[in-house]
Amino acid sequence: MTTTYDAISNLRAFDTYTPLLGKRVMIDPSAVVLGDLTLGDDVSIWPNCSIRADMHHIDIGDRSNIQDNSVLHVTHASAFNPTGWPLRIGCDVTVGHRAVLHGCALKDRIIVGMGAIVMDGAVIDDDIIIAAGALVAPGKHLASGWVYAGSPAKPMRELSDSERQFLSYSAKNYVQLKNRYLGINP
Repeated sequence: MTTTYDAISNLRAFDTYTPLLGKRVMIDPSAVVLGDLTLGDDVSIWPNCSIRADMHHIDIGDRSNIQDNSVLHVTHASAFNPTGWPLRIGCDVTVGHRAVLHGCALKDRIIVGMGAIVMDGAVIDDDIIIAAGALVAPGKHLASGWVYAGSPAKPMRELSDSERQFLSYSAKNYVQLKNRYLGINP
């Protein structure tokens, strides 16, 4: 049996900001989503995620999915970092269970493995896999076309053709699963 529930439950305003949602967005009722946040079309936010855009902006692009227990936050502007760091996630990004993304920029077609951490000011180019448990250090730039692993994350090997195809497949699979939860027939 498929469970159907309200697609916009558990949104919270902060100051003058209210999250903006694209079409067919799913936010699990146990997730906390608040502040200056924009979610693209077909985004899915899974159980127990915390997405807090209280001190800077968060953008999550079309067809991206944020899986269970992940934490997404930003870095505020201060004397130590005058512009702060927003969090930007591109399209077709899969963020695995219990990942932490903090004030970084992820482009398109990326898989962030379970338990991975991506820190302030890091930039992740298109077509990348970040292995489970990896730590992407502050300010690090990950170049396109590689699997990165370790703490700190380092390029392990180039992506295979099959892995490149899997990047888009993963995002599409989560759109289909999200649609089942929302009761949307293909």
